[in-house]
Amino acid sequence: MKEAINNSGRAEVLIRALPYIQCYQGKTMVVKYGGSAMINGELKAAVIEDLILMSCVGIRTVLVHGGGPEIEAMLNALGKESRFVQGLRYTDEETMEVVQMVLCGKVNKDITALIGRAGGKALGLCGIDGAMLRARQYRPQGEDLGLVGEISAVDTGTLEGLLASGIIPVVSSVALGADEDRGRVLNVNADTAAAKIAAALGAEKLILMTDVRGILKDLHDPGSLIKVLPRSGLEALKNEGVVSKGMIPKTDCCALALDGGVKKAHIIDGRLPHALLIELFTDEGIGTMIVKE
Repeated sequence: MKEAINNSGRAEVLIRALPYIQCYQGKTMVVKYGGSAMINGELKAAVIEDLILMSCVGIRTVLVHGGGPEIEAMLNALGKESRFVQGLRYTDEETMEVVQMVLCGKVNKDITALIGRAGGKALGLCGIDGAMLRARQYRPQGEDLGLVGEISAVDTGTLEGLLASGIIPVVSSVALGADEDRGRVLNVNADTAAAKIAAALGAEKLILMTDVRGILKDLHDPGSLIKVLPRSGLEALKNEGVVSKGMIPKTDCCALALDGGVKKAHIIDGRLPHALLIELFTDEGIGTMIVKE
């Protein structure tokens, strides 16, 4: 009897997910993968399973990943001290070599291999491949950040070809220099890269996996999660101090995607197993969804 109840429950879950599966079939989603979900083995396995299920039900999924902790570990192993300017890693030539080696090499290929071992189809890429991401050096308020780039163009040709073939592109956030920076390799922010790629693809959703529940009205009250927020409400929340510190660049990326044509942007807690499936295929969701008016 217990097994029958369990099976009935499983069937109910699938039936409740059906309207979402039908709605999202054939749509494009860009997932930015970072934080604890990249470090914890159990969470990593859950994310991979979520991505494969999304692909199996016809969702065209692009995964953009970071790798800050891995880069930091390699720099420490080499005896090189990190320096940050306005919260961004100063990237000299030596650091750029490490970023390229770690992000485009080990991290990217490890994720691609995990998807393959779990039965999915994925291809690891970086922004240099096919000149997918072009960027210029980023100098906020005239600050010198070294080889840190601001994305100026996205070529979606390679991504579209892979998505049409049912393959999950796994993209690391390194770009080719454009204009006066032509010929250089630049380190670009993974959240911004995901937002720019989502806009260029005309994606249905941008999903940022983070180490927070979403946008909270009260940082000390997990129950104060804002589940749905119009794009126009972001500035007011900044002025009120509700959106502050590390949440500001996250919401700025969501705004960038929405202003570029993406329909919805989500900030979800990647510390919870199967956060992607819960956000996409349940009525309650799990994080904050920001929508165009």
